[in-house]
Amino acid sequence: MNVADELRPKPEKFLSLIREQRTGRLKIYLGFAPGVGKTFEMLQEAQRLKRQNIDVVIGIIETHGRPETMAQIGDLEQIPRRRLEYHGVTLEEMDLDAVIRRKPTVVIVDELPHTNAPGGRFSKRFQDIEELLRNGINVISAMNIQHLESLCDVVEQFTGVKVKERVPDYVLAKANQLVNVDLPAEDLQERLSAGKIYPPERVERALTNFFTSPNLTRLRELALEEIAHLLDRRRERQGDTATTGSDRVMVCVSSKSPAAMRLMRKAARHADRLRAPWFAVYIQTPAERMEKIDAATQRQITESLTLARQLGGIPMQLKAAEFAPAVADFVKEYAITQILVGRSMRPWYRRWFGQSPLERLLTAVPGADVVVCAG
Repeated sequence: MNVADELRPKPEKFLSLIREQRTGRLKIYLGFAPGVGKTFEMLQEAQRLKRQNIDVVIGIIETHGRPETMAQIGDLEQIPRRRLEYHGVTLEEMDLDAVIRRKPTVVIVDELPHTNAPGGRFSKRFQDIEELLRNGINVISAMNIQHLESLCDVVEQFTGVKVKERVPDYVLAKANQLVNVDLPAEDLQERLSAGKIYPPERVERALTNFFTSPNLTRLRELALEEIAHLLDRRRERQGDTATTGSDRVMVCVSSKSPAAMRLMRKAARHADRLRAPWFAVYIQTPAERMEKIDAATQRQITESLTLARQLGGIPMQLKAAEFAPAVADFVKEYAITQILVGRSMRPWYRRWFGQSPLERLLTAVPGADVVVCAG
C-alpha cells in the first residue's frame, strides 16, 4: 500500500470496523481550509453506506448554501435540530438526546470544532461526539487542520488569524480512521473566485487574507504532516516499528508569562514528536502564595495546567522555597531529559543584580537539555 492509499482509507474499511466492535468508532475527514470538500465527501460516504443497508442518519450538516453539497443529502434521514433562544436570537444545534434515542449505526456530525449554544448538555461538539461514541453510535465528522489546539499559535503566526474554535489533539489522535481531503491551492482559490465557497461580497477579502497562496500551501503541509505523524504513531502501537524512546519532557508553567498557553501547545507538539511523556509543572514559591497573587494570575495558572491536560500532558503543582532547586529535584525524580521554558521578560538592567532565573536553572540541571521557546 502506498502513502496515498493510507491517507485516503476506503469506506469499506470503516464499515468493517463498525461490524467488528460494539463501541462507537470515529472517522474524521480532515481538510486544510474551508471549501476543500469535506462535507461533500462525508455525504457521499453516507449515501454509499445507505446503499449497503447501513442505518445512517444526519445528526447535523452545514452545507453553507452550496448547491452541490446540498444535492448530496438526497433521501438521507435527518434528525431535527434543537432550537435554542440566546439573547433574543434563535439558534439551531444538533439534538444529541434525539440522536441517542434514535440510536443509528452511523451518524454524520459536521464541523467537529463547533462551540454549542448555551443550554445544551455540552459546550463543544466534540464532547457531543464523545457521548455518541460512549453510547455505541459510530460517528463520521470533519474539521480543518487550523482548529487543532496545538497548532493554534503556529497558524496565527503565519495567517494572522487567531482560531477561536479548537479541538484537543487527543480527539484527532483517537480517530479510528482519518481521511485527508486534499485539493491544490490554486483549485481552491478558483472555487472561491467562482463563488462556490463564500458569497460574492466575501470573496475578495478572503483571497487577500486567509486564502493567499502562501497560507494555503502551509496549511496543506500541516494537514499532510499531521496525518502522516498519526499514521506513524498508529503503526508503532501496532508493533510495526520501534517503540517509544527514552526522552521525558518537562515544561515550566509560569504565572507571569503572556505566552504561557503558547508554551503548553509547543511542549505538546515537541513531546509528541519525541514519542515522550511530558509534564507541565508549576512551582509555587513563597512569593507566589495564593494570598499574594491576584485572581487573574491564579486563573492563568489554572488555565495553563488545564490546557496541558487536554493536550495529553501531566499537570503538576509543587511548593518550594526556590525555583531552580525544585526543578532540579523534579528532573532527578522523574528522569527528565528536556526542559522547555519561555523566554524571560526580565528587563536587561536586572542582570546587574545577579543571575537570571534561566542562568540559575542551567546551573541546577547540567544533565538535561533546556529549550528556551520564543514568546
